[in-house]
Amino acid sequence: MQKRNTQQRRRAIIERLNDRHEVAVDELAKLYSTSEVTIRKDLAELENNGLLLRRFGGAVLLPAESSELSSEKLSSRKKAIAGLAATLIQDHNRIIIDSGSTTSALLPHLPKKLGLVVMTNSLQVANVLLEGENEPQVLMTGGTWDAQSHSFQGQMAEQMLTAYNFDQAFLGAAGIDINRGSTTFNELTSLSRTMAEVSKQVIVLAESEKLQRKIPNIELPWSQISILVTDDGIEDDAKRQIEQHGVTVLCATTLESV
Repeated sequence: MQKRNTQQRRRAIIERLNDRHEVAVDELAKLYSTSEVTIRKDLAELENNGLLLRRFGGAVLLPAESSELSSEKLSSRKKAIAGLAATLIQDHNRIIIDSGSTTSALLPHLPKKLGLVVMTNSLQVANVLLEGENEPQVLMTGGTWDAQSHSFQGQMAEQMLTAYNFDQAFLGAAGIDINRGSTTFNELTSLSRTMAEVSKQVIVLAESEKLQRKIPNIELPWSQISILVTDDGIEDDAKRQIEQHGVTVLCATTLESV
């Protein structure tokens, strides 16, 4: 392939990333007949422009989950999924809410619940909860701040979690692998697994379109997930295959299907 100028090459990298969800430096260098040093400069510049996230040896797409908690910015699918998931919460439950826009969509439903104890690794989730009139008891994991996920991670956060027992953990997912479980762009998966270990019931909230994403990092295997709450866009065959892993699949009715 002939060499392209810088802007053409960078546009091509983004197009390839959108198709494959991850790219490798050595692969791109060969494909575009340039050096790995040049490709690394391309990836650095694209990351600075907010178009991808660099990883060792390559890059991945930006996580679809936004840290923005404004209800106006949440899709109808996320709201429907969160509304259905919220029906699983009983008064006086001790729950974990992970960072992410789908899990944060639970927040408007929590004032209806009495006597909740909520642990979170998200500052934004904690702030929203504390601003409510009927605020639950809020616990923070603490730990090391991770700018990518906008949440606290690390051993300190894990140690905080293991000091408690919870009824439910509500977790998001960047992707869903029918055969393996929930997937993530973030390589920091140990906190999610700790959340699952200290909870009687693990509930993953994810839009049906996330079954189409090919993401290499497994966050939670199906064996650690109790319930998947998704939308009615999931195909019947995919739903059956997930249920064969012992997972209950709940499908929220969305505005698109009404």
